[in-house]
Amino acid sequence: MSKTIAIIGGGNLGISIAEGLTAGGFLSPAQITVTRRTTTLLQPLQQKGMLITSDNVAAAASSEVVLLAVKPFQVKEVIREIAPALTAGKLLISVVTGVSMQEMRTEIAAAQAPAIFRAMPNTAVAIRESMTCISHSGASQEQVDWVLELFNQVGRVVAIDEKLMDAATVLGACGTAYAMRYIRANIQGGIEIGFDAKTASLIAAQTVKGAAELLLQKGTHPEYEIDKVTTPKGCTIAGLNEMEHQGFSSSLIKGISASYVKIQADK
Repeated sequence: MSKTIAIIGGGNLGISIAEGLTAGGFLSPAQITVTRRTTTLLQPLQQKGMLITSDNVAAAASSEVVLLAVKPFQVKEVIREIAPALTAGKLLISVVTGVSMQEMRTEIAAAQAPAIFRAMPNTAVAIRESMTCISHSGASQEQVDWVLELFNQVGRVVAIDEKLMDAATVLGACGTAYAMRYIRANIQGGIEIGFDAKTASLIAAQTVKGAAELLLQKGTHPEYEIDKVTTPKGCTIAGLNEMEHQGFSSSLIKGISASYVKIQADK
C-alpha cells in the first residue's frame, strides 16, 4: 500500500525520516513532500527528487499521509492551518512530544477526521536505528500496519497504549543519553587502564552495540548473556559486584524514574 506523504517541519528529525524512508525503498523520493519556512535549507532533499515547499496547506492537501515534525508549541497552530486538508481516509502522524491525540483531534474539529497516530522515535533515526513507539486512534488495521512498516524503515517499532507515551519518551528517547553516559564512563575507565581515547571509544561503543544485538537477535534475557561471561572468581563478576555495591543498577532505575516524574510535573 504505497502512499504519498507530507512531512510538515523539515528540521533534523523531519529530514532524517524523509531520508530513511527513501533509503530502504519504502517510498520513492517523488512520493515525499517536505515543508519548511526557509526552503533553501531543504535543497539537498530536492536534489534527491523530493518535493519541497513552504506551503503547509498545499503539502497536506496533496498527500495521503501528513507527518507533523514541528516544535511542540507550533502543533496546534499548524493543525488548525492544515485542518481543511485533514479529511477522512487520510493519516495524521505526530512525532511531537507532549501533545495527545485528543488534543490534535480537537483542533481538527471535523465530522470526518483522519486516523491519528503518535510516534516517539529517538535520535538514532538519523542512521535508521531508532526505537519508535506508536499509538493510534480511529485507525483501521491496514492503516496501523502501514504506519508500523513506515517506522520499521528507520529502526524498530512497537505499538503501545498512549498512556505509556511519556514512559516511552523516557525509556526510548532519554534512554539514548543514558546509554551514551555509560559508554562515556566505559571510555574513561578504558583510558585509566591503558588505552588511548580513540581506541577506548571504539571498543566501548562496539561492545555495547554487540551486547544490544545479542538481545535483539536472540531474544534472550540480559542475565542469561551475563552468565556466559562470568566465571567463578573471575574478573567480570568482580567488576559487576563492585558496580552494584556502588549503586550501579539502583542509580539507573532512579534516573529513569526521575525523568518520568519530571515529564509528569511539566504537564
